[in-house]
Amino acid sequence: MALALVAVSIVAIGSVMAVKTRGVRAMEQHVALMQTTRTLMMVGVPQRAELQSGTSTGQTDGYRWTIDVSPLGNGWTVPGANVPWTPELVRIRVRSPSGALSDIRTVRLMPRPSE
Repeated sequence: MALALVAVSIVAIGSVMAVKTRGVRAMEQHVALMQTTRTLMMVGVPQRAELQSGTSTGQTDGYRWTIDVSPLGNGWTVPGANVPWTPELVRIRVRSPSGALSDIRTVRLMPRPSE
């Protein structure tokens, strides 16, 4: 009887360990995706003076990424104001080798083109 109880306990502990291992692996993959996204946000998005509307794509260590830069809103003009900046929406999408997706959006102020 004692031997059966020990065997059941060992099987239960083994199944708990397997679930925890899968959870740790999923967390590691999520952290790697977020680190890649952050690195791309810091290094991949050009500085304000070089940022232009449009789409750029690439791949880094198996992670496919896309950066879309587009005007935010409809014109953002203030009648009679001489504002040297215009807000641009920067959308960064990163897909991991496993298929997980990170979609980050931010706003950058860009010099308004001379009219």
